[in-house]
Amino acid sequence: MSSGRIRVLEPGDLGEGERERWRALRAASTAARNPFMEPEFTDAVGRVRPRTRVAVVYEGREPVGFLPHERGRLGQGHALAYGVSDAQGAVLGPGLGLNADELLRACSLSSFAFDNLEAEQELFVPHTAAEYASYVIDVEKGYETYESVLRAQSPKFLKTTLAKERRLGRQVGDLRFVFDERDPAALRTLMAWKSAQYRRTGRRDRFAQDWITRLVDLLASETRGPDCSGTLSVLYAGGQPVAAHFGLRSTTVLACWFPAYDPEFAKYSPGLVLHLRMAEAAAAEGIGLLDLGRGAAEYKDSLKTGELPVHEGAWTRPGAGAALYWLSREPSRRAHHFVRGRPRLAATAARALRGIGRLRRS
Repeated sequence: MSSGRIRVLEPGDLGEGERERWRALRAASTAARNPFMEPEFTDAVGRVRPRTRVAVVYEGREPVGFLPHERGRLGQGHALAYGVSDAQGAVLGPGLGLNADELLRACSLSSFAFDNLEAEQELFVPHTAAEYASYVIDVEKGYETYESVLRAQSPKFLKTTLAKERRLGRQVGDLRFVFDERDPAALRTLMAWKSAQYRRTGRRDRFAQDWITRLVDLLASETRGPDCSGTLSVLYAGGQPVAAHFGLRSTTVLACWFPAYDPEFAKYSPGLVLHLRMAEAAAAEGIGLLDLGRGAAEYKDSLKTGELPVHEGAWTRPGAGAALYWLSREPSRRAHHFVRGRPRLAATAARALRGIGRLRRS
């Protein structure tokens, strides 16, 4: 499929020269080098989502821009791994004379939805419906500096968490942290914990969706690029796993994705301990930023040093495409914003979700 200077390809049809150009454009960007924006992540998604495509923009024979996306029925499109990926958008060269209409018409899309669009995405930010905070931990100056920041902003939190870590080691057994665990059994354990957490809190179980499970398996076992590598981190106590996390890392960013812990050890806050050790290990590897992702959570408030904006919204072509998108997405988004802006109502909704989770388990 092509439209003048724009070709739409399957990820596997990209040549090595195009991939290298993609990486070079990403490296030159002012945005943090989030691994979700690298070609390796697109390759992995393409292997489990057959409708994955990449629009490649050329100037002459030189590739100067890339838009990974998925095309649904009736031309409804969305950002790559929509609803799962924590960073989305196009990878474009500077000063490229291109607009969203030209790019997305070349993709034969009637709409293009995104829910974690990077703030630097000038092509799509005008189509934003809402802005959210993605919480981050800055360890650019080392882990000791990060701890000093925590002592200043959350002294009780840090003191309590470190005390629980010591108590976990005394009462359960010697602690061992592995930043890049390769044991498939540990990944299975994490998925089981996470599925149980989703059900317990009344939320949709992502690992009940086969393509997400296969994607995580693939990223964990085969994706080892320097700027997109599947990374499983595990905290062990007395030889058994008590908390784990699976995410992606580049040379500068650890994208935190699926954290969970064994509820049997909840009194020790093993998830918080795990995140502190992840921050320490990431800093030692030269990684300067841990991106905890969008969505408010108490543990994020305790750990964060700052926030980055991400956007939700959609480009829609006038006519049927816009109508289809609005009917499928806007009512639920408006309800979400209504609840999010009213803390008491949000707390009531959270209790209701937990109640639904208990009913599902009974």
